Amino acid sequence: MSAVTSPSSPVRTAPGRPERRRLRVTPGGVAVTVSALVLALLWLLPLVWAVLTSLKPEGETTAVPIRWLPIEPTLEAYRSVIARGDLQQWLLNSTIISLVVTALTLITCVMAAYAFSKTDFPGRSWLFALFIAGILVPPQVLIVPLFDEMTALGLVDTYWGVALPQVVAPVMIFILKRFFDNIPRDYEEAARLDGAGHLRVLWSVVVPMSTPILAAVGIFTFVQAWNNFLWPFVATTDPALMTVPVGLGTVQGAYGIQYAQNMAAAVLGALPLIIVFLIFQRQVVRGVTDAGLK
Repeated sequence: MSAVTSPSSPVRTAPGRPERRRLRVTPGGVAVTVSALVLALLWLLPLVWAVLTSLKPEGETTAVPIRWLPIEPTLEAYRSVIARGDLQQWLLNSTIISLVVTALTLITCVMAAYAFSKTDFPGRSWLFALFIAGILVPPQVLIVPLFDEMTALGLVDTYWGVALPQVVAPVMIFILKRFFDNIPRDYEEAARLDGAGHLRVLWSVVVPMSTPILAAVGIFTFVQAWNNFLWPFVATTDPALMTVPVGLGTVQGAYGIQYAQNMAAAVLGALPLIIVFLIFQRQVVRGVTDAGLK
């Protein structure tokens, strides 16, 4: 007699074979998937439009009616942008400033987060609350005092003048502290039994165990510094120190706005960020997941 398997009984598989789980299709899951696809398409539309516009001759960019696809695709806009030489300097400036901001932010935020998480000193809670309150302060409010400070220090129109005001990142301190709180104190106590101080514990124990979140914080800081427009625009008057966002927003051709060339420069300026994210996307996702953030 053949055995009859009821619908409620578990599905038996041959020894050594993993059990296959059937995907359950629910109305809620379908709605979430469709919503995610719609949002992804809406996010991709400006990027697709920029790429297609960069492949058009300048005459087609202002033609009526507007066409999505170029009639005669060409790379002339890219050749013109590269030959002009401005974009290469903007990319170099953005790279230097973003790397400096990322390195200094990681160093300062890691030490501050460790102090708030693993040490006990008078007024720690109040000082941490003051740091977190800094998240509520709009960056635009600090433009004038920061500019006055950089002018007094003689750092206007320098890499340091653009980079240093971007180093303060209260939200990164909060993220790192939350991650450090989840590291068991057993490792710290074992290091202290071997005679390690706070700096030794930080760099030899805490930092190696926090690689995913450090990678995520580093990528987010790099992207934010790369895309920052307001402060680099205020702090630089020398065209040789312009970053990619400032250069794209202020430089025009001799015949006014050239849309194809502007879009080509924007696409080339965004390529480094795309490459960096593709390389470190696993570390970013793992860091966000381990930190319990959304």
